[in-house]
Amino acid sequence: MGKILFLSDIHGNMPAVRALEKEMQKIQPDDVWFVGDAVGKGPENDKAVDWVRANCKHYVKGNWDDGMCKNYRTREYPDMDFFWKQLGEERIVWLESLPFEGELLVSGLWFRIVHGRPSDRLYQAYDSWEELNQGFKSKVFDRVFNAYICADSHMPYVRASQLGYAINTGSVGNSLGIPRVHALLLEGEIGSSEPAPVKFDILSIPYDNNEAIAIAEQYPELPHLDSYRNELLTGIYSR
Repeated sequence: MGKILFLSDIHGNMPAVRALEKEMQKIQPDDVWFVGDAVGKGPENDKAVDWVRANCKHYVKGNWDDGMCKNYRTREYPDMDFFWKQLGEERIVWLESLPFEGELLVSGLWFRIVHGRPSDRLYQAYDSWEELNQGFKSKVFDRVFNAYICADSHMPYVRASQLGYAINTGSVGNSLGIPRVHALLLEGEIGSSEPAPVKFDILSIPYDNNEAIAIAEQYPELPHLDSYRNELLTGIYSR
């Protein structure tokens, strides 16, 4: 069985990334998907984007990635200047190039890969089946999907309905609920149309939250620093 790691919502938190990286060295995944939102909220967005580019093989764009690029062009929200200065034109262009959706065949199941917003809705663990089932329909691919892997809510989950599996990776750098690093490990027969076993594991990894806060505090110009600090400590959404 092959191993595929799905990770998302880094949000410029490099201590969290380093904790995940140690687990990746143990797991040795065959493939790594980035499911959106390298940037925003946290202090080290340039490093986060560079890490994603160096360590992931496939990518989809998140709402913060998309919004950051659009606002960079329009300068609609001047308080985002902190992030634009860090990222620079070349990284912005790379983020702009990312697709909003991907697809993957594993053990006879077709998986839709989408961040959530802005191309779709925000899928929460507590959504009704009517709400969750919308995720099986793609605006990009003309296919019946057996599962979808999303992010955006910053809370990991695996749910099943009559249509298939609804899965959320959780967040690497800005987890809500439980402030640890979260990611999804999928095991199965990669690229095979034959039905076969498949396994979903939610990784929950401790990291030095206080180190992440200390780094953020080195950047007093970071927008909404107090909210970011509170989210890293409590897992409670502040803004």
